[in-house]
Amino acid sequence: MPKFTAYDGTELAYHLKGAGEPLICLPGGPTRAAAYYGTLGGLDAHHRLVLLDLRGTGGSAEPADPATCRWDRQTDDIEALREHLRLDRVHLLAHSASGNLATLYAARHPARVRSLTLISPGTRAGSEEPGTEADGVFDPAATRAALALLDAPVLLLTAPHDNGARPARAAELAALFPYEGKAAAHHPWLDDPGAFVRTVRAFLAPDILALDADGVRLAYRTWGEETAPPVVLAHGRGGSGADWTAIAERLAATRRVYAPDFGGHGLSDWPGAYGFERLRNELSAFIRGLGLDSVDVIGHSMGGVAAILLAAEEPELVDRLVVEDPPPPFPPDPPRPLTRREEGVLAFDWPVVPSIDAELNAPDPAWGERLAAIEAPTLVIGGGPASHIPQEQLARLAGRIPGALLVTIDAGHLIHETRPEEFLAALAEFGI
Repeated sequence: MPKFTAYDGTELAYHLKGAGEPLICLPGGPTRAAAYYGTLGGLDAHHRLVLLDLRGTGGSAEPADPATCRWDRQTDDIEALREHLRLDRVHLLAHSASGNLATLYAARHPARVRSLTLISPGTRAGSEEPGTEADGVFDPAATRAALALLDAPVLLLTAPHDNGARPARAAELAALFPYEGKAAAHHPWLDDPGAFVRTVRAFLAPDILALDADGVRLAYRTWGEETAPPVVLAHGRGGSGADWTAIAERLAATRRVYAPDFGGHGLSDWPGAYGFERLRNELSAFIRGLGLDSVDVIGHSMGGVAAILLAAEEPELVDRLVVEDPPPPFPPDPPRPLTRREEGVLAFDWPVVPSIDAELNAPDPAWGERLAAIEAPTLVIGGGPASHIPQEQLARLAGRIPGALLVTIDAGHLIHETRPEEFLAALAEFGI
C-alpha cells in the first residue's frame, strides 16, 4: 500500500488499481476508507484508480490535531497527493459527503482540476444557508467566484432520492457548476456497473462528447473544422462510432464529421428497448441536438436502414444519403436465421440483436412504401457476392429510391474497412 506525507506530517495511504490515466477517488465520508469502491464497477480496466484513504481511515494515520480533519483542511491532502503523483492536473471523483471536499478543492485549486465527477454528492459548499458544513470554510460568495474560474467539465450523478427528498441540493449544485447531470443509484458502480462505467468513460475521454437524443444519452466523436460542411456517420449493429475513424480522418480534410454511438452500443446509454424506428428517432434527435439544419448522412448496415427511414420521414434533415450494404426493408426469402450470442462480454447490448433480427424478418410494409418519398440524392454501395446481404435486394432498394445510384465494391459487408480507398473514391465521385 503506497503512502505519502501530508503538509502537516500526517502519513496518508492510497490504493492503486488498474491502468491508464489516473483518477483520484475520494471516499464518501470522514470515517469511511476507500476500499468500498472496489474496482468502481470495472472502471479500473480503463483508468488508473487512485483510492485515497482520508485521515484516520484505512491505512492512513490519525492526525495529531483533530481539527485537520475538516474538509477545508483536507483539501491540502489532495494537493499533496497531486504533487506526490507528479500530476499537473487531476481527474477527481467523489462520492456522497466527500463531494464537499472535492468542491472545496476545485474552488481553491481550479487550475489543478481536469474534471470533476460527483456521485450523489453531499456538498453544500458555497451555500448561504446558515448552519451548513460550509460555515467557516470559505466565504460563500468567494467560493462561487472561485468555482466560476473552474475551466473543467463536471459530471453530476444524482440518485433519485437525492433529488426527491432534497431538491434544493440539486438546485444548489446547478447554481455552482455548469454540470452535465444524469440520474443514477446512490452506489451506481454496484447497482448498474455497465451504465456507470460507460457514462464515466465517455465523460473522461477527451475525444468523446455526449448529448441527449430521444431520451438516450448518445456518445459521439468529431473530426474536422466546426465550420466545415457536416456529415454524420451511422455505424452498423454491434459497432460504434469509433468504427468510422479511418474514414472520418480522411473526410475531415474538408468536412466536419460526427460519428455517434447508437443507443445500446459503445459508450452511449443502453436503454434495453431497440428497433429501427428508435434508431431513426435517435439519428433525428442527434442531428437536431447538434443544432444542424441538414447534413449528409452515411450509414452502414443497420445504420444505413436508420438513415433510409430518416431520409424518408424527415427529408429536410438529409442533404445527401449514402447507405453501405444495408439490409433492405423488404421481407427476406428465406427468413434470416436467428443470430446466436457470442461468448464473453459484448461491447453492445445483446437485446439489440433479436430486436433487429425480428424487424428484418418482418419489416413494416410502410418502410418500403416510403422509399419513394426520399428527396436526397442517394448512393447505395453494395459489397458484392462476398456480402451476406442479397445484392439483388440492394438493386431493388436502389430502384425504389428516386434517382438513386448503385455501386458495387467487391469487399463483402465491411466495405469501408476492407476497401477504404475505393469506398472514399465512391463518396468523392458522389460529391462527399
